[in-house]
Amino acid sequence: MKRKLAAGAVLSATALLTGVIQVSASAQAGPVPAPQAQAAQQRATLIALANGQSVQLAKALALGGQEQLVAKDAVVDADGARHLRYERTLGGLPVLGGDLIVHQRVDGSVTSVDKAVDGQLSLPSLTPALSADKAAAQASGAVAATVGIAADKDEQPLQEVGRAGAPKLVVWAASGAPRLAYQTVVEGMRADGTPSRQTLVTDAASGEVLSTHEDIQTASGTGKGVFVGSVALTTTQSGSTYQLKDATRGGQYTTDLKHKTSGAGTLYTDADNAWGDGTVSNGQSAAVDAQYGVAATWDYYKNTFGRNGIKNNGVGAYSRVHYGNNYVNAFWDDSCFCMTYGDGASNTHPLTALDVAGHEMSHGVTAATAGLNYSGESGGLNEATSDIFGTMVEWYANLPSDVPDYLIGEKININGNGTPLRYMDKPSKDGGSADYWSSTVGNKDVHYSSGVANHFFYLLSEGSGAKTINGVSYNSPTSNGSTLTGIGRTKAAAIWYRALTVYMTSTTNYKAARTATLNAAKDLYGATSTEYNAVAAAWSGVNVS
Repeated sequence: MKRKLAAGAVLSATALLTGVIQVSASAQAGPVPAPQAQAAQQRATLIALANGQSVQLAKALALGGQEQLVAKDAVVDADGARHLRYERTLGGLPVLGGDLIVHQRVDGSVTSVDKAVDGQLSLPSLTPALSADKAAAQASGAVAATVGIAADKDEQPLQEVGRAGAPKLVVWAASGAPRLAYQTVVEGMRADGTPSRQTLVTDAASGEVLSTHEDIQTASGTGKGVFVGSVALTTTQSGSTYQLKDATRGGQYTTDLKHKTSGAGTLYTDADNAWGDGTVSNGQSAAVDAQYGVAATWDYYKNTFGRNGIKNNGVGAYSRVHYGNNYVNAFWDDSCFCMTYGDGASNTHPLTALDVAGHEMSHGVTAATAGLNYSGESGGLNEATSDIFGTMVEWYANLPSDVPDYLIGEKININGNGTPLRYMDKPSKDGGSADYWSSTVGNKDVHYSSGVANHFFYLLSEGSGAKTINGVSYNSPTSNGSTLTGIGRTKAAAIWYRALTVYMTSTTNYKAARTATLNAAKDLYGATSTEYNAVAAAWSGVNVS
C-alpha cells in the first residue's frame, strides 16, 4: 500500500549524490576498475548511504521506538529520483513481512512509501516461551508429517527428512498482528531425488506453523538432447587447458556432478576449447546448454535493465549438470547461488532448456528485490515473474534451435505429447492454471495462481484474440469481453521489472501488483500514455480492477 508522508518530511539528498560522484572521481585518480567492479562498488556505496538515512527515515515514518531500518537495495533513476528498499527490525530481530520502499525526489523529499505492512510494530515481549531446541523439533515434526504427501500434481512427495538448522528468532508480520516466531530450515529429499530445503516460521509461544515454503525452486519435465545448438562461449584459459568459466560475466561457471546429489561438482575443462558435440552421450553437451543459459540470462538483465548479475552485485551464478540418476528435474537454489540440472529418464534427456534456465535464475532476481512470499497471491506473482523473464530470455537469445514463444517449458516435453508446461495466452489450457483473478485464486498452488499475471503479461504484450506469432497460434480471451491491443513485450517487460524492483514488496497481491505496474508505467511513459492505459486495460481483462 502506498502511503504519503507529511509535507515536511524532507531528507537531504546531497550525501547520496555526492557518494556516487566521489566513487567516479576516486576511480579516475588511480587504476580504472572494470565496469562490473565499478558498478558493484557504486551499488555498495548507495546501499551504505541509504543506511545512513535509516534513522532519520524511521522517525519520519513514525515507526515504533524499537523499530529500525536496514537497507537492502537502492535504485536511482536517470533524473536522480531514488527508491530505497529497506528491511525492518524490531528490537534487533528481523521482521518478516515488514519490508518497505521509500521513494525520494532528487532533493531528498519523500514522495511516497510502499509498505508490506502498515502501522507501528510492537510486541509485549521479545523473550520466547519455547526454547530453540523445542522449536527445531516441532519444525522437523511438521515437515515429517508431510512425508509421502504431494501438495499438488506437479510436486514430488517428500521421501525423507534430514536435519533442522538452528532456529532464528524473528518477528512474523506478514499476516495480521505481529507475532514473535522462530524461522527454521529443515532439509530433506523428495521421491525423485530433488533436495528439499523447507523454511518454516513457527509461533515462539505455541509452536503453531505460521508459514512454510520450499526454497528449492524446480521445473519438472523431460527433454530431448541439446537445446541451444551451436553457440559461442566465453571461456578461461589456464595453462594448456580451457575452463568452462566466464570471467566477463561475474566468473560464472559450469561443473559436472557425475550423477552425485551433493557438492559443487568438478569444473569442466577441455584441451581444444571446443565443447560438446550436440549429443547426450557427450557429457559436455548438457554443460554447453547450461553455460549458455546462465550467460543469456546475465546478458538479458544486463543489456536490458543494466542489472549487473542476479543480485546486481557483479557476482555470477554457477551451474551443475548431471545431477543424480534418471533425475527428471532442474532447480535453482539460492543458498548455493546455483542452477542444477538432471539428465532425465535413462540419463538421456537433460533438462537444460533455455526458458527453464531463465525462469529458475529469475527466482534469484525476485529474492534479491521484492522478495515475494512463495505462497498465496504473492507466490503466484513470484512464479509469474520467473515465467515472464524466462520467456524474455528466450526472446532475447532468439535461437534458431529454440524459436521464441509464449509457451513455458515447451522444449522439455513435460507431458510426453509435445505440449508445454504452461501457456501465457490462455493459462487454463494446462488444466490447472487460472485465466482470471477470483477471491479464491490465492488458494491455488503458486504455479497455477501465476496464470493471472502470465495472462496479463501476454495481453499487455500482444493483445487479445487469435493470432500467429513465430509459427505458434494463440487465442487470448479477456474476462470482460474487451478487445485489447498490445504494447509489445519489450515495454511490458520494462514495466514489470520496474514494478518488481521499485514498488513490489514481499506481501504484494494482485490488487497491489496492478497499482505497482501502473506506477511503473507512469514513471516510464507518463500517466496519460498509451502504455499506462494499456496496463489498466490488461489488468481489467484478467479481472483485477
